[in-house]
Amino acid sequence: MLREGGSAEHAEGVQRFFKEAIESHGWCTADLRRIARQFRRDIRKNYGLQQLTDIADRLFFGSVLEEKIVAVLLLENLDSEFGDREFKLFQSWVGRISSWSDHDALVHDLIAPMVMAKPGRVKEVFRWAKSPDRWHRRAACVALIRGSRKKMFFREITKLSDSLLDDEDDMVQKGLGWLLRETAKFDAKRTVPYLTEIRNRAPRGVIRTACETLPASVKKKILTSQPK
Repeated sequence: MLREGGSAEHAEGVQRFFKEAIESHGWCTADLRRIARQFRRDIRKNYGLQQLTDIADRLFFGSVLEEKIVAVLLLENLDSEFGDREFKLFQSWVGRISSWSDHDALVHDLIAPMVMAKPGRVKEVFRWAKSPDRWHRRAACVALIRGSRKKMFFREITKLSDSLLDDEDDMVQKGLGWLLRETAKFDAKRTVPYLTEIRNRAPRGVIRTACETLPASVKKKILTSQPK
């Protein structure tokens, strides 16, 4: 169905969103969600959660964007039914990532809720942050976003940020900026002083993203003394 149901024209258009060469069947996200809901319902009813997870695992082994996205869609919002076995499995998927799209789907929608549900898993974040692989380092940032919205992990977020401020990879910088933006949005009282502290050490893109949801006056104060 994934191979035959997409649009060749749309597949060509997908490439403009990525720097990397992307394989695509040419599906729109809304249509992927629709078929994922259908198959998730049928597979769970007839074969159970384990079979659903096994199918998702096989799909995420592929190199085609839609196959990876559907793998995540089959399992999203089921984190309350998953345990350490599934968390270890999803960690292994990070090594199969080929673009920011399948990265963010996996880490934000599957891994981050499981880190928030069991904070002891945050130790894995710091292991990823030391990886030579850009996607593991980005994952370290994105895995904390769900928790940041609940005012969790502030100490860990600042520690992680300190360790990645010198990272020159744009995907890592964008992930860190996203994390700090969400932290500032939901916990400005603690985050603004931290942003003020790091403003002259952090890449400008990271700080600008981190300040996006802050009041204009606060944002201006933080950015004014930051080097261009």
